[in-house]
Amino acid sequence: MRIATVVERATADPAVLGLVLTGSHARGLAGPHSDLDVTLVVDSQDQPWQHRVRSADLDETVCTVAALTDTSVRWVRYGFRGAQVLLDRLDGHIAELVRRQATLTASEAVSDAREYLDAYVNQLYRAVKSRRDGFPDVARLDLIESVPWLLETVFALHGRLRPYNKYLPWELSTHPLPGEWNTLLAPAALPNAALRLFPAVEDLARSLGHGDLLDSWGDDITLIRSSAMLLE
Repeated sequence: MRIATVVERATADPAVLGLVLTGSHARGLAGPHSDLDVTLVVDSQDQPWQHRVRSADLDETVCTVAALTDTSVRWVRYGFRGAQVLLDRLDGHIAELVRRQATLTASEAVSDAREYLDAYVNQLYRAVKSRRDGFPDVARLDLIESVPWLLETVFALHGRLRPYNKYLPWELSTHPLPGEWNTLLAPAALPNAALRLFPAVEDLARSLGHGDLLDSWGDDITLIRSSAMLLE
């Protein structure tokens, strides 16, 4: 299905207040198997979010203005990063809501960073403890599980939403992080990077005022730090 057909249909329906293109087509990454991901914004419906069409060539979601305003549904927010607003009958309000979904406020970034940093440290502690106690296979599983927390933490510390894995290279190339983080978070390096990168994450977190959270882990931080140094 061509995007022009979707736009024409949405424009002809007065109940549609906004049309947003997301996914690979919005980011210029569409391939031969990419479908069109679109969100239709309406004033009201029985469910705030509702899939209307899900086929090989079109994934169409309908949401209310109130649902698009609600930023508490965290899993959906990165989907609006790089989105294209193709129809906005609310004089720019749809575009502003899309931008808000894809952007952390300063207070959100701080609270997210602390939440994810704590989870990241917890998962690393499980890994190094398992390794210390003679369970290397369990330790590897723990380290794999720590990678998502590493990403959540680093992006939140930079005031950003963590990208979906598929779009991590796009995010790093189009919206690069400062310093060496673009290289450090390259997808090919990540499976074995969670523990090795802890010192860099710790330095960044402390520079942003989160030292108290790290210090609350007491000697466990020392164990994580010393384990990470063995990988250098």
